[in-house]
Amino acid sequence: MIWTRTPLRVTLGGGGTDLQSYYETRGGFIFAMALNKYIYTGAHRPAFHSDVTLYGVEPEVAQRAQDVKHDLVRAALIEHGIEDRLETASMSDIAGGTGLGSSSCFLVGFLRALHALKGCDPGKQALAEEACRLEIEVLRRGIGKQDQYMAAYGGLTTLDIASDGRVAVNAVEIDKDVEKAFVGHTHIYYTGLRRDAAVILNEQNSAMLQDRGDERARAEEALSSIKDLGHRILTAWRSGDLDGWGGLLHEHWVSKKRLSSKISWPGVDTLYEHVRANLGVTGGKVIGAGGGGFLMLFTPRDGAELESYMASQNMPRLSYAIDRSGSSVLAALR
Repeated sequence: MIWTRTPLRVTLGGGGTDLQSYYETRGGFIFAMALNKYIYTGAHRPAFHSDVTLYGVEPEVAQRAQDVKHDLVRAALIEHGIEDRLETASMSDIAGGTGLGSSSCFLVGFLRALHALKGCDPGKQALAEEACRLEIEVLRRGIGKQDQYMAAYGGLTTLDIASDGRVAVNAVEIDKDVEKAFVGHTHIYYTGLRRDAAVILNEQNSAMLQDRGDERARAEEALSSIKDLGHRILTAWRSGDLDGWGGLLHEHWVSKKRLSSKISWPGVDTLYEHVRANLGVTGGKVIGAGGGGFLMLFTPRDGAELESYMASQNMPRLSYAIDRSGSSVLAALR
């Protein structure tokens, strides 16, 4: 029995530029942090039971891997040549569909478990690329590469994505007191809404895949602005510029909303304007592709009044820290 632990992530800058439709012409850049909130995945090959059995929110039993309905599990098993005789289970600190990269996080953790069953460790880069290939090329999901890499590597990390898709991964080291200040003043609140990120990302992808036209031009301009903001946000974090981070976060919010009408919604727009005008928030954004999930807000104040107000709106605050390990094997029981 193998158990793995794989971190969820929050994008700090550059979100959307990891889509192939953008990086193949402009190159992509992501600055993100992995959270100490995880998906736990177990995998086991029983001695006699021959089915493929999935335990979880949607349990499933299939006679062969190719019959498994869960597309990520099916693709991973076929990739590893496992046709039958497998049990797997997963649990998560935070529900899926909330903008933290849960689907790719699960896949990376499951692949890590399958490798461990074979007694091998593919390394973080190979693990991330394997997950990218299965999701993007095999399953044809219109998503980017950041979630798989952040799940594999963890940390406070930058991803430089070349036009051919190669990803250069670099850990970002900042002073511990500065990091504590950024994390302490950057609040994350759960909106209570869940959504399919692929719907929003597909809209962005479709715009970028057009040969020409106003829609493509708007998407490309917005993503280029977001990439530039990503570099500026990284500079603010490295230099300890808390005030700069708040302003850039707001600028990022404005640029991101230009990509899709589904990224925000009237209720959160009204709330965001209220906390900016009255509760000391200088910047914020919906985490992930948009449309629900978690709202990230920065305030240079102590934040008690903001936290109380958000609780009154039925949006609880998430307590978090930065994960440094990436996807790892927690237990290997023979």
